[in-house]
Amino acid sequence: MPYLTSTGADPRTDGAERPGVGVPGYAHPLLAPTEWAELNRPGTPLHWAVLNIDNGPGARPDPHCLDAAGRLRNARERALRDHPPQDTVRAAGGRLLGHLDLAFGTRPFGKLVADAQSFIDWYQVGGFYLARCPADRPGLPAVRRLTSTLAALLEDREDGGRLVLGHGAHPYPGYAEAADQLVTFRGAWTDYRWSQAAEWTAAYRPSRFAHFVHGVPRTHLEEALRIARWQGAGTIFFTDRSGKKGQSDPFAALPSYWDEFVSRIGPGISE
Repeated sequence: MPYLTSTGADPRTDGAERPGVGVPGYAHPLLAPTEWAELNRPGTPLHWAVLNIDNGPGARPDPHCLDAAGRLRNARERALRDHPPQDTVRAAGGRLLGHLDLAFGTRPFGKLVADAQSFIDWYQVGGFYLARCPADRPGLPAVRRLTSTLAALLEDREDGGRLVLGHGAHPYPGYAEAADQLVTFRGAWTDYRWSQAAEWTAAYRPSRFAHFVHGVPRTHLEEALRIARWQGAGTIFFTDRSGKKGQSDPFAALPSYWDEFVSRIGPGISE
């Protein structure tokens, strides 16, 4: 099989860790009200969802996005109040992340920090998704500088917030120490089904990695979930949308099998 496997104890498959959904960026809440509403449904195993307005926070607070952000925040607060918690994945995660476009290291540091501050001031985000993040060794120092600054901006959050690096492929291993989570696959099912995890990822828990896969047929959903498990990805988003036929972003809307996808993740991914 083409997937990374190992013998003996594997810290990535600890049964105490619950898999969950990461949403890399639904369309604007005005255009995708159903998608945003589904994120608030009790029992949805949501780790985080990304808010992206015009490739960042936008020029001013958007009333529709303010409402969506507030509803998501309220859903997490309800999960946290439950004793014992009924929605454990949401209570542990359920965050709204602000979208910061690094443009593979070409965006100025000051502009990124200004965008981050706007996300915090307007939408009270619980972290950031660093899209188009560099993946090579030379780009690491600048990313470390940025994530250190973002962590300082988030330090008043009760859990310190969450930082996700959107590489889309396996980066230089040093990036694993620069953020909470790395997106090590973002692409088509035809590539994912034969993909391999980098060997260095075996030293980390599943919560450190995320996979986003489009074009996954319903008939192959179970196989895709197993690949994620085998490769040690704790956060996933799979969709049958392909980006073809006018679909500019396959992750901007719900997959046709959303209910089945969520139900398979909720109780844990079977081997």
